[in-house]
Amino acid sequence: MRRASPPSLPRYGRSAVAQDSRKGGIVLPFLLVTLIWSSTWIVIRDQLGGVPASWSVCYRFLVAGIAMAAFARLRGVPLRLPREGYAFAALLGLAQFVLNFNFVYRAEQHLTSGVVATVYAMLLIPNSILGWIAFRQPVSRAFIAGSVIAVAGIVLLLVREYRAAPVSPDAVLLGVAFSVAGLLSASAANIMQGMQVARRLPMVAVLAWAMLIGSAGDALYALATAGPPVVDMRPAYLLGIGWLAIAGSVVTFPLYFGLIQRIGAGRAAYTSVLIPVIAMLISTLAEGYRWTGMALAGALLAVAGMAIALRAKAG
Repeated sequence: MRRASPPSLPRYGRSAVAQDSRKGGIVLPFLLVTLIWSSTWIVIRDQLGGVPASWSVCYRFLVAGIAMAAFARLRGVPLRLPREGYAFAALLGLAQFVLNFNFVYRAEQHLTSGVVATVYAMLLIPNSILGWIAFRQPVSRAFIAGSVIAVAGIVLLLVREYRAAPVSPDAVLLGVAFSVAGLLSASAANIMQGMQVARRLPMVAVLAWAMLIGSAGDALYALATAGPPVVDMRPAYLLGIGWLAIAGSVVTFPLYFGLIQRIGAGRAAYTSVLIPVIAMLISTLAEGYRWTGMALAGALLAVAGMAIALRAKAG
């Protein structure tokens, strides 16, 4: 009996990528995801304080799940899924909307938003490794070279931020540990998009259920660790929940997971290489972030590495 070959993601040569990019099929979603998620780090920072992090995560994805379900109905996408669809949505919700974001919010309790965004720029590494393990998705030498250059730039940014962090070394290490744990959770959720079941299901409906199931998990965790719900009625907090739920979740996750299914988890993760650079530019304007020679060199290396890897031919 012939053994079935593992599912694979689409392969894009230079000409195919260029043609799709002209249509906005890759470039436009890539830019939107990058720009929106670059802004969310500083918004998350404002969510910390009077409201326990787990409740803030719960509110975000409860609002996002309801909005995603409404969007699905508006588009005529049925919310009813087969049994395997609900199981897939539950696993996705656990990995992406419970584990990942609870780790992110806790990381930002110990580190600046720029440091956490910088650690998440490493997403391309586990995405590429897991993509190769799970689907034998090829990784070219040029992609590896570009990744090494980009990671070197991210390391420079991380070292600069580590030196400037106004907290103890132990707190920095704990924050980095939370960031890495969240990074691995996010990567697992990314790789799930390459499964055949993910390709058979309507993405908007799956995301709606994943967010709603995830918010329920967040609520249970918050009740167990932080007690009854706490709400901050400040306009900035409520508007922040709205921005993170609608722009940072409902708009971006369908675009990002669509990118994963089209160009692979490794290349899609290059949004996370640009995000800390843009997040630091936002921090420069909003928080008075001061650029050094090391930070500038890191940003330039990250962008150069991304350009090299994205031009590489997969396979």
